[in-house]
Amino acid sequence: MRETIGALRRTLARLDVTSRSLIALVDRGSCFAGTLYELALACDRIYMLDLPDAPDAAPALRLNVANFGRYPAVNGLTRLSTRLYEDEGTLKQLQDLQDSPLRADQALALGLVTLTPDDIDWDDEIRLMLEERASLSPDALTGMEASLRFPGKETMETRVFGRLSAWQNWIFIRPNAVGEEGALKLFGTGKKAKFDWKRI
Repeated sequence: MRETIGALRRTLARLDVTSRSLIALVDRGSCFAGTLYELALACDRIYMLDLPDAPDAAPALRLNVANFGRYPAVNGLTRLSTRLYEDEGTLKQLQDLQDSPLRADQALALGLVTLTPDDIDWDDEIRLMLEERASLSPDALTGMEASLRFPGKETMETRVFGRLSAWQNWIFIRPNAVGEEGALKLFGTGKKAKFDWKRI
């Protein structure tokens, strides 16, 4: 059991520091409860389907003891604490709601999800979100995601993974910055940089 929990903790920590866009979609048939909700919390955004006209068919989130310390994030906090900026009042409220199914409106009010489109808007909202991400430069996305995954107080780990690694290791060594036609190489020349739009 300890080995399994340790493997899950390390796997979730790898997601915390990835340089990829991660989006969780909580729709029909989803099972984001306890340990599996930690996967959603490791993502940049969580979209949850709201079915006000068919509440019995709507997906639900369910918190349990796994969300309150079993898998600490890279910054030493739980992912819930990180998401809620260590708001003790809301965290206490969530502890009291353990093992209760939380529908979209409740999850949004508690800060557990990013957006709750209904079934009419769902496809369009997901499409717009993906197009928005694809319109940004890949290096800008890397810096933004790495910074936004660790809000709140700084630790050595958040400095390394949220700032140092993103900027020095992932961005400033890329051809988009230092290549022959990169932004830093051409800065001040009046020439326009040419970017490689592939993600790293």
